[in-house]
Amino acid sequence: MERATDVPERGAQPAGPARVNDYDSFAEAYAAENEDNLVNAYYERPAMLALAGDVTGRRILDAGCGSGPLSAALRDRGAVVTGIDASAGMLALARRRLGDDVALHVADLRDPLPFDDGAFDDVVASLVLHYLEDWGPTLAELRRVLRPGGRLIASVDHPFVAYTFGDPRPDYFATTSYTFDWTFNGQSVPMRFWRKPLHAMTDAFTTAGFRLSVISEPQPDPAARELFPDGFHDLSTTTCFLFFVVEALPPGAGSNDQGL
Repeated sequence: MERATDVPERGAQPAGPARVNDYDSFAEAYAAENEDNLVNAYYERPAMLALAGDVTGRRILDAGCGSGPLSAALRDRGAVVTGIDASAGMLALARRRLGDDVALHVADLRDPLPFDDGAFDDVVASLVLHYLEDWGPTLAELRRVLRPGGRLIASVDHPFVAYTFGDPRPDYFATTSYTFDWTFNGQSVPMRFWRKPLHAMTDAFTTAGFRLSVISEPQPDPAARELFPDGFHDLSTTTCFLFFVVEALPPGAGSNDQGL
């Protein structure tokens, strides 16, 4: 799911005793924030769409689709989109947005996916992998449902940014969690993400049978310059998210094929 608000407002505060990452409890507020803010609407989603390129006729799985803004954009560009999310509340909002144009399923990326092998040409995973401590099983499933040569296009919190959350600083080379509170319209909700070093991310992709094609640190949409003058400068000069395009290797492809 597209899981981020404006990064400067997301301090590394201790999360309270309530259930963490419970999107059902704040689906409406999150979707409203995500719809047209700087970081999601003018940075992360445009970057994902640019990396996807021409998607006409391509079968795309939106893994963690949330309320469906990326699914809608891909559909409008001619893709045949299927969306999954662990939050029934977010999927209800996606259904309201998308109507019957997009197949939607409640599914947790930690579990086996309800799709046949090679069912998709592309998978988009927008700001979702950093919710997982272990990427291995999830990436293996995403590789399974992709046809050979299909693409996984993913965005995550930049590992250099995640490293700055916490005092004292964590061990950069370890996989560690960090918790904080998001606030939407006065509602504070506890969140937990997992940070891992860059090499662990790339190793996870190649171990799952992907070839790394692109690692990107894009700029925000120029249209945001006038809409968010202060935030635009900050976002265009500071790391925020990291983007990957990885290609599903055919079964039996050797390790020599798994490089940049």
